[in-house]
Amino acid sequence: MNVLLLDAGVWVASKDGRDRYFESARVLAVDSDQPVAALDLTLYEVANVVGARKRRNEEAADLCRLISARASGQLVAVDAELIRRALEIADEHNLTAYDAAYVAAARRHGWTLVSTDIADLVPKGLAVTPDGADYP
Repeated sequence: MNVLLLDAGVWVASKDGRDRYFESARVLAVDSDQPVAALDLTLYEVANVVGARKRRNEEAADLCRLISARASGQLVAVDAELIRRALEIADEHNLTAYDAAYVAAARRHGWTLVSTDIADLVPKGLAVTPDGADYP
């Protein structure tokens, strides 16, 4: 079974009933046996969005615990080589280094990147949305 690399947007959407991807993100992040992975960067992004911005610190901590448990064994630490590849991808596709790090990690491991980023990642064919019909 293919591993899905879930970006921070998918994890956040899985807990936000108002998000357009709530149902499909929840299935992937919480209610499925589908193998998933995350970047250590994801924990910081979730803490920033849910905790620092929305001031829901306990919810942010709970979501970070979920990510760590759900992606157990497949929580990828960002390293120098991943950064190098991310910067190349960022330059090639006009992305932030953050977004490109997800692409680089997915490519390194042969995973499918799942993202809610319909502005940059999905339209460039670098990721699929949580409600994407076909996961390889």
